[in-house]
Amino acid sequence: MKKLTHINESGDAQIVDVGEKPIVARVAVAEGSILLADETLELIRNESIKKGSVLTVAKVAGIMAVKKTSELIPLCHPIPIERIDLEFAIHKGVIKATCTVGCFARTGVEMEALNGVSAALLTIYDMCKAVDKQMVIREIKLISKWKEI
Repeated sequence: MKKLTHINESGDAQIVDVGEKPIVARVAVAEGSILLADETLELIRNESIKKGSVLTVAKVAGIMAVKKTSELIPLCHPIPIERIDLEFAIHKGVIKATCTVGCFARTGVEMEALNGVSAALLTIYDMCKAVDKQMVIREIKLISKWKEI
């Protein structure tokens, strides 16, 4: 089994020393979804939710969350983000969010991509909770990550 990198020999939490790692291009993609009533999806499509344009606000929230990840997750390094793509796909009863994050850094951006998806879905939930009490956020997961030297 691999050793946990964020735990030292004494069992205490530590931030990983990435100082010796090369700066390379890194990309991570995460996704998640929210289940909604068909009536709620129609309100979103027609921009009839009283709080405003749900997907526009959710996109901005996701972008902001990506940029703030190291402030929210204690052992994440602050990373110079170069790219954030946050997209939504609407299907019957569900909105899927996909967040792609890219940077040139010594460590990856998977936590940033996951945080972006999470904040976007939570924003949809917040904006629609007055009209839909049965929403469910599910399957937030890392889809892929890679680096190019």
